[in-house]
Amino acid sequence: MELYTHILKNGIRLIHQPAVSPVAHCGILINTGSRDELENQHGLAHLSEHLIFKGTKKRKAHHILSRMEDVGGEMNAYTTKEETCIYTTFFNNYYPRAFELISDILFNSVFPQNEINKEKEVIIDEINSYKDSPVDQIYDDFEEMIFNSNPIARNILGTKESLNSFSRSDIINFYTSNYPTNEIVISSIGSLSYNRIAKYFTKYFSDIPSMQKKSPRNKYDYNLYNSQSKQESKNTYQAHCIIGNQAYSNKDDKRFVMHLLNNLLGGPGMNSRLNMILREKKGLAYNVESNYSTYTDVGIFHIYFGTDKKDLNQCLNLIHSDLKKLRGSKLGTIQLSRAQRQLIGQIAIAAENNENQMLSNGRSILLFDRIDSLKEITKKIETISSKDIQEISNDILIPHQLSSLMYC
Repeated sequence: MELYTHILKNGIRLIHQPAVSPVAHCGILINTGSRDELENQHGLAHLSEHLIFKGTKKRKAHHILSRMEDVGGEMNAYTTKEETCIYTTFFNNYYPRAFELISDILFNSVFPQNEINKEKEVIIDEINSYKDSPVDQIYDDFEEMIFNSNPIARNILGTKESLNSFSRSDIINFYTSNYPTNEIVISSIGSLSYNRIAKYFTKYFSDIPSMQKKSPRNKYDYNLYNSQSKQESKNTYQAHCIIGNQAYSNKDDKRFVMHLLNNLLGGPGMNSRLNMILREKKGLAYNVESNYSTYTDVGIFHIYFGTDKKDLNQCLNLIHSDLKKLRGSKLGTIQLSRAQRQLIGQIAIAAENNENQMLSNGRSILLFDRIDSLKEITKKIETISSKDIQEISNDILIPHQLSSLMYC
């Protein structure tokens, strides 16, 4: 895999990966998300991401929305707890258009008051849609329960009350204080040569004034965690349940073992242990999965399933029984080899999606200032032993450390 990097004097970094395709992908990733909000700023990062599409010094909102669409391209954005991203897909010959537009909307937004008023209502509708979907809401509620008082606990969207409290100056102050140029990465995958990409990158991003500071994040304290079990009454046909624990950060070497354990338990494969037990053998659940998410100083692991309310306790007993097996005995050689091959194969297949790979490249540069090759990742996974998996199981899957949240 060929990779080219470049850094401007203002600190903005470029990562470009050549690809044989008529279609290109590029995105700008910023190391700022909802976790960087103060308590009275809940929802500002996500609101700001929406508003950068609503007008710049030289473009109205409809001009921004049409700029890539008019040439058959697409543009989107997202906010996570630690990251903001704007990304676009287009034919290779429109690289200058894409770079210029991304630069304009990120650094020249004017936040018109009428657009602020409209977008607040749009996000309130988004919040209400989450409340109508227990599968979505339970994840946010579980993270709030796990991470307690840390800013990482709060959901990304904010609340109706917090959104309505923000003034235009609040938005501008947050935006100008939280997007340092040394924590911005442009990621690109396309067929143009690196020299041409670097030329466009320099043209549209080198004049951006340097900003090297932002307020430090409130560090997560593992010792503040206490396991909890909550049950909420919901008017739903199914019972929804999450079981989980705090886990390893994206800087912890144990994360590789945790990723393998997560994939083995409830990853996307239909042959995951929990899917085989709850769905294939017992027919108790349509959807059962586990997820492991990492942040800069903490992670979270959880198992989710939905089932008929009368089957809730049986599902819980089956899950805890399987977790006990993982804690009590090592995987056999064949089981371990299958699990490793499956995860390596999934990573290789995911890398075939150029948009996903572009975002992954950018995120790796943003967090680690490097990108591991598939060969390097494979080596790390293949060195994981059955003993490693058992030790991690006994660290993360201990019954008295697991929290649970049930909608029923």
